Amino acid sequence: CTEKLERALAARPLVLDGAMGTELMAFGLPRGTPGELWNVDEPGWIRQVHRGYLDAGADLLVTNTFGGNRIALRARGVDPGRAAELSRAGAGLARAVAGDRALVLGDVGPSGVTPGQDVSEPKLSDAFEEQARALLEGGADFLLVESMYHPRELALAVGAARRAGAQRVFASVTLQPAGAGFGAFTGASLAELVGAALGAGADVVGANCGKDLSLDDWVRLTESLVTAAEGRPVLVEPSAGTPVAAPDGTLRWPVGHEAFAAVAPRLLAAGARLLGGCCGAGPAHVAALAAVVGALE
Repeated sequence: CTEKLERALAARPLVLDGAMGTELMAFGLPRGTPGELWNVDEPGWIRQVHRGYLDAGADLLVTNTFGGNRIALRARGVDPGRAAELSRAGAGLARAVAGDRALVLGDVGPSGVTPGQDVSEPKLSDAFEEQARALLEGGADFLLVESMYHPRELALAVGAARRAGAQRVFASVTLQPAGAGFGAFTGASLAELVGAALGAGADVVGANCGKDLSLDDWVRLTESLVTAAEGRPVLVEPSAGTPVAAPDGTLRWPVGHEAFAAVAPRLLAAGARLLGGCCGAGPAHVAALAAVVGALE
């Protein structure tokens, strides 16, 4: 799989999938219910989301395990003892759909706590390693540590993924405008976060989601990431804008797939090698990205 990834990246940019949570809510996941539970309770819906992205042209599918570490599960009322079970199941579902058509990224999201303050670093590291091992056991090809905003937590998660045996670790951070550049809401700069990821052994670095970022901002952000990445491939996954609440209580995402398609060439020109979508970006957005990438071949 590692050779397959390297060959693919050398040949052309790669397309990741889009949002998982917003797709599951559209399928009826109650607001506030941890989506990871559906890996066991409603696996058919998870497979349907993955299949939609695969058919849209995604080269990499991301598992439904974003909040699957034991610390994040406990905070949402789920027995932390189920962490390995839920992540292993999530990886298995993505693997079954991907077959030999796509690679699977095991998703490792933040714990929601401050390392060394709310929880000890060894305990946090152990939680990440437990999840990472389960994802690899379930069939993930590589691991994606995403939506990170604490440099230390990012380093702990990447290091745990390495210890678990991941052959490649993707590290993605969540940023917002900060002065003339970009940084996390914690005050960490883009350079600090990317440096933490690289120091811990990340092979790919990038950004996903974000706050108050226009598509033009994403182009500038991509340029900054490429500068900080020290030659590593850069991944970018914008959200479909800032959601607006509709009268019926649902969320509407303002950036459609046409706008995604329009900005994709600029993101590639800025140096991105992997493109995907985050919150609110569905199969149509991924298909738009895949069409842009396909036109380069």
